[in-house]
Amino acid sequence: MKYLIVGASSGLGKELAYVIAAKCINLILISRDERDLKAIKSDLEYRYKISVEYYAIDVSSTDQTSNLLNLQLGAINDIDGILFPIGMMLPNDKITNSIVESNKLIQANMGSVIYFISKFLPIFLKKNKGTIVGFGSVSQMMGREENAIYAASKRGLASIFESLSINTLFTNIKVQFYTIGYLDTNLSYGKKIFLPKGTVQELAKIVFKNLNKNFTNIYYPYWWFFIGQIFKIIPFLILKKVYGITLNNKE
Repeated sequence: MKYLIVGASSGLGKELAYVIAAKCINLILISRDERDLKAIKSDLEYRYKISVEYYAIDVSSTDQTSNLLNLQLGAINDIDGILFPIGMMLPNDKITNSIVESNKLIQANMGSVIYFISKFLPIFLKKNKGTIVGFGSVSQMMGREENAIYAASKRGLASIFESLSINTLFTNIKVQFYTIGYLDTNLSYGKKIFLPKGTVQELAKIVFKNLNKNFTNIYYPYWWFFIGQIFKIIPFLILKKVYGITLNNKE
């Protein structure tokens, strides 16, 4: 077996690589940092006696992504599953971002995933098997002032996976999507939230356990599901008013 992980050099992607490799499954790892990828490859091959390939590219670049898919990965048809623990955030991400910044965020968080799916879905359909796993964020639940383009990209990605589920409905292809709340990582360090943080270690184990299942959306940690339902029930006008009061209190 062989799995492809896009965004594999740190956080959830790195943890998934170790969890999957521990089951003697070969890997292809994709991320920006070649030094990290090289170190992970050496460690995984030494520990688990598996084959690990890696490609160091910036998926926020359409040229680098398309070159990878058309050249290096063009002839690969033995991949059994693809996981996308990819995520990119920029400081001061607001609706007033420059076109360059917005395009970079959209490409990294959604566009690159669409590119990969368009390349490998026909292969999976021909074999009538395969697994595709996407990862969203609780930030996609509603519009926001900060991380606006990131959140919009993740909301769009959730829609893509819903469409993917419909397109693979009568096949043996497994499509999964996780909406992730706060994880105990460097990105959330110092942030005060009213609920406990999840861990990449636990989430990676859950993802591996579910690889042979089919589902549209799972929330992790699970309590974010209930928060998501509240957002759906409360009219947006009320949420806007509450948000406005919160902003006024900050000033």
